[in-house]
Amino acid sequence: MADQRVAARYAKSLLDLGKEMGTLSAVKADMDLLSKTMAESRDLRLLLRNPIVKHDKKLAILNAIFGGKVSDMTLRFFTILTSKNRESAIEGIGPEFLAQYNSLQGIQSAEVTSATALTPAARAEIKALVTKQTGLIEVQLSEKVDPELIGGFVLRVGDNQIDDSVRTSLRKLRTSLQENSYQQQL
Repeated sequence: MADQRVAARYAKSLLDLGKEMGTLSAVKADMDLLSKTMAESRDLRLLLRNPIVKHDKKLAILNAIFGGKVSDMTLRFFTILTSKNRESAIEGIGPEFLAQYNSLQGIQSAEVTSATALTPAARAEIKALVTKQTGLIEVQLSEKVDPELIGGFVLRVGDNQIDDSVRTSLRKLRTSLQENSYQQQL
């Protein structure tokens, strides 16, 4: 929890600095790379959380991994984080930065899970639903396929979820029938 708050504050600072310096798009690309690298490398995440490894060693590793791939501002940002003993927050800074960036740009992320791949018409309809619900113009839709849904979809937008799947409908029907059967026995 504390690391998440720290990550949010550092992400906000980096976002503001990127806006001020006019390098916001470069910083966003850097944070995309950071998020992807952290998600794919369990060893890196564990190393950055390890209190036994010295800060200068962690900085050297970050420079070796990201040197030449990210902007100088991002490398200096890593230097600040390591000097302040905040390496464990680096894992959360990438996703937090991207969330704040999307909010600043008026972009809403949504995740839809369906029983089969979405058709272009269904994709457009879901994007229109999210746009209507949030009031934001641009929607980034990530799609997953889960055959156990049988049919329909589950849409997640932020903390809200719309479950219009056949699996959930069948579960509700079963519960309703069980309750009616129980009440008839009384």
